[in-house]
Amino acid sequence: MANAHRPYVLISPCRNEAEYMRRTLDSVVAQSETPNLWVIVDDGSTDETPNILAEYVARHDWIRVIQKPDRGHRAVGPGVIEAFYVGLETIDLDDFSYLCKLDLDLDLPPRYFELLMDRLVENPRIGTCSGKAYFKNSKGKMESEGITDEMSLGMTKMFSVRCFQEIGGFVREVMWDGIDCHKARKLGWTPRSWDVPELRFDHLRPMGSSQNSIYTGRRRHGFGQYYMGTHPVFMIASAINKSRVPPYLLGGFAMLQGYFGAMLKGTARHNDPDLRRFIRSYQWKALFRGKMNAVTQIEDARAHLWKP
Repeated sequence: MANAHRPYVLISPCRNEAEYMRRTLDSVVAQSETPNLWVIVDDGSTDETPNILAEYVARHDWIRVIQKPDRGHRAVGPGVIEAFYVGLETIDLDDFSYLCKLDLDLDLPPRYFELLMDRLVENPRIGTCSGKAYFKNSKGKMESEGITDEMSLGMTKMFSVRCFQEIGGFVREVMWDGIDCHKARKLGWTPRSWDVPELRFDHLRPMGSSQNSIYTGRRRHGFGQYYMGTHPVFMIASAINKSRVPPYLLGGFAMLQGYFGAMLKGTARHNDPDLRRFIRSYQWKALFRGKMNAVTQIEDARAHLWKP
């Protein structure tokens, strides 16, 4: 049941999600605190997605579907955020305390949103948060996607509305789900994700995969890191670290292809040089002190910027 004292809205861009979406839809319907509104933007699906959505809209008056014309292909990054904003433009954010961008290829635990909001209430300086993504590996065991605790995860990114408004929302590029966390931290907020059993969710389409191949996804990630302003040394260290998991070596190499390919082409970067300097300063600290030590130091130094 929705809670009138802490109203929240979900916005879900989707395209051709018939294979996975019932598990997401059912897991949201089964939440201990259902959303006050769920806006699903169908980004030109050509499979059974529209028919499945129609079933759930008929049963739940808090689910709303918006149809977007078919662009002819699946688009990540800019395309996903474009569809997100199509949904966002249909609501008044001031009607809600919390906002979540939610993908339709997830299976969420039953108290997921309740527990996230509990943590946001307990510590209002946390501006964006999530649980942790797990996927079924080739041996049939659930395996963590290994995202560290200082970031909220893009496939289920919960925001306090105030934080979302202060950072200016999402950029419409591949690394939108990293830039938002860095922007929030720069302004004194504390992005977080937690790896506890009641906040672990099943990511049915593992992160870094792509409609083409996992290598396309890794090259895309490398390009996104370049766009965000990541330092080359940090990028190389990240690629080496990623080479320790499947696809071994080649996945890290694909990330470097995406990054240095964009560099050689002189591709434009995110147009906020101050944020790029902030990100690089954090990355150097993370390389020498570890990510969470770097985050703690930065968040302590910027605590005065956050106002209750």
